[in-house]
Amino acid sequence: MSRLPFFFIITGMIGFVLFHAASLLSLFGWLGEGVRGPSGWFHIHLFVLGWATMLAMGAVYQLINVILQTELYSERLGYVHYVCFTIGLAGLLYGFLQGEVYFIAASATIAMIGILLFAWNMTVTLIRASLWNAITISAACAVLYLVLTAASGLMMGINFATGQWIAYHEQIFHAHIWLGTVGWFGLLITGFSYKMLPMFYLAHHYPVRLQIVSLLLWNAAVLFGAVSFITGGAIGMQWFTLLLLTLAVTVYNLHLLQIIKHRNKRNPGCGIKWSVYANQTFALFAIIALLYTLAAQKQLFHAEFVLVAGWIYLGGWVSFTILGYSSKIVPFLWWTHKYGKLVGKPGTPMMSALLNEQQVNRGLAAIAITTLLLLAALLLQAPTVITVAGAAYSLCSLVYISRIGLVFRQ
Repeated sequence: MSRLPFFFIITGMIGFVLFHAASLLSLFGWLGEGVRGPSGWFHIHLFVLGWATMLAMGAVYQLINVILQTELYSERLGYVHYVCFTIGLAGLLYGFLQGEVYFIAASATIAMIGILLFAWNMTVTLIRASLWNAITISAACAVLYLVLTAASGLMMGINFATGQWIAYHEQIFHAHIWLGTVGWFGLLITGFSYKMLPMFYLAHHYPVRLQIVSLLLWNAAVLFGAVSFITGGAIGMQWFTLLLLTLAVTVYNLHLLQIIKHRNKRNPGCGIKWSVYANQTFALFAIIALLYTLAAQKQLFHAEFVLVAGWIYLGGWVSFTILGYSSKIVPFLWWTHKYGKLVGKPGTPMMSALLNEQQVNRGLAAIAITTLLLLAALLLQAPTVITVAGAAYSLCSLVYISRIGLVFRQ
């Protein structure tokens, strides 16, 4: 088994630890005081790129073989991608901390090269396999949106350094966020869920039509939203984008229920069950946000609304879903790597012995509760409560990820 996914997954876990350590040191002041500044940029990029994207790339390198039943185009290219992306990210984070504009631009370029290598590796692998369905198309679209996110981020870095495109900075900034969050993470999670949930639930003969519907709606939301941001669209266009995304999330959740209905395994594991809860909660929040902004559409442009929505999406859905899936993916990868050739021999541990399910359940329950507490604090705009809730969230997250990390010692 390839060691390539482990480089990304372990580095992503380190990024997760660093994010929470940095947040504890700042007492979550960066979140309570706003994110449009060097401290906010540092924390957000550490969370989004250093944790979520890094681990997601590792998962892609492993799961693409499972999905396509074929080899990756170039494992060596994957290692070059890892080196470029990691160096670029480290430089980017340092540039944010030091306020070094040219350093940010140069590091963004290196990270961009890594992402382009990743995109090329995935593109050739998918084309060679020639297996096109909702899962592979979602993965292809996700990688495309990641490239567009990196390109728009690079444009902003050049903008800071040279002053070019200064009149379009806000439009590029909003499109950058939308493409990365809704495009890259949204389509990657939904697409891979179509493969992973049936595996963990042992579901067979379930309908797949809603996969296509959700895929079309999700892409429509990404593209319409990006165009509306770039063109400075009116509030009505932004609300319609939210409508498309809400419909996509709702259809996606309906399909997950179809998969669960056709399951042959009642208990897929605590991490998977919590990820389903996260999906359902996300759909509920999306519907509430849609109805709320229907009555008060101007709220769509308020910084407080964007901050809360961003936390629900990134902290409450993207990161939590990754944490849930990690409880299955990490033990599976490590057991296969270390014990796969020893199956049936005396002393070989069961895969389930690598990670205690009760600890996973308690850890994710604690993270879910503190995530909601932090959300409530953001809604109340209470700095003291944000500090307390944020500290609790980080401590629970650090305990949980340490349990995942101990898998590598077994």
